[in-house]
Amino acid sequence: MSEHILNMLPVNDAEKAAFEALLPDALWDYPRRSTVTPEQLSSATVILGPPKPEDLIHAKRLRWLQSLWMGVDEYVAPGVLPETVTITCCAGAYRQAVSEHMLTTLLALCRKLPQYRDNQRQHKWLDLHEVRSIRDATVLVVGAGTIGGDFARLCKALGAHTVGLKRTVRGSIDGFDELDTMENLNLRLPQADVVALIVPHTPETVNLIDARRLALMKQDAILISDGRGSVLDQQALADAMTGGHLWGAALDVTVPEPLPADSPLWDIPNLLLTPHVAGGIRMEVSRKTAVDFCFNNFRRYVSGQPLEGVMRSGV
Repeated sequence: MSEHILNMLPVNDAEKAAFEALLPDALWDYPRRSTVTPEQLSSATVILGPPKPEDLIHAKRLRWLQSLWMGVDEYVAPGVLPETVTITCCAGAYRQAVSEHMLTTLLALCRKLPQYRDNQRQHKWLDLHEVRSIRDATVLVVGAGTIGGDFARLCKALGAHTVGLKRTVRGSIDGFDELDTMENLNLRLPQADVVALIVPHTPETVNLIDARRLALMKQDAILISDGRGSVLDQQALADAMTGGHLWGAALDVTVPEPLPADSPLWDIPNLLLTPHVAGGIRMEVSRKTAVDFCFNNFRRYVSGQPLEGVMRSGV
């Protein structure tokens, strides 16, 4: 079967030429997410990039979808693509962007910058007094993967003691002073000054941090959530923070997205909300890393080697 490749990645002319050189006999198209046609989708055998899930109903010949994102929830959802289609994520492409965003929001909360911004808008020159440092703080990273490890290294460089949790522990991971299994989450939460959530959406992680576990956290702990919104019980968080529990929280992910206008999270002064912008193509290093990952995976595809970042293997 002849190959028809839809390259929907943010590629420049030199990168297009490099892709095409790997499979010069294929038909290549470079549509945007908003302009791809049903005709292009219906004949595509490979899609590189971020098509809309609802458009994939036309992709009857598709064998492999290389997502531009790390999360592929929208593509593995029932009914979006046949089980015969292999789906790969863009593993590690946004680790620098997300880890730096997490550190930025953490330090902003430590220094009460959201509250100072609120005061600025009200023209209030007001000293809010006590602030925090992460030096000598215990930072618990729930999800000790590539992003969690990068975030831990940044915190460790500022003098924090870092603890990582993952499903299984096999050896050490750079950036963590300690590693433990997710089974010991309840034991680790009361010890942490900062709790950072960077785990994917799975049946096991839905409401992983609920009212009971929020209560286990220190009264003045800081919560950072940059994995998936489903990991956190948002109403429980709102209730806890309204009641004076936690120094602050920063959420880049919510359920649903966009966050509804009537959510109580909007009005909590020491809660910092960003609209799922930690990762994505917002820095050149992220764009280049993502394109390079997809290019190397396509080279593997052409040469018959196992793909990287497989989230679902087609049968």
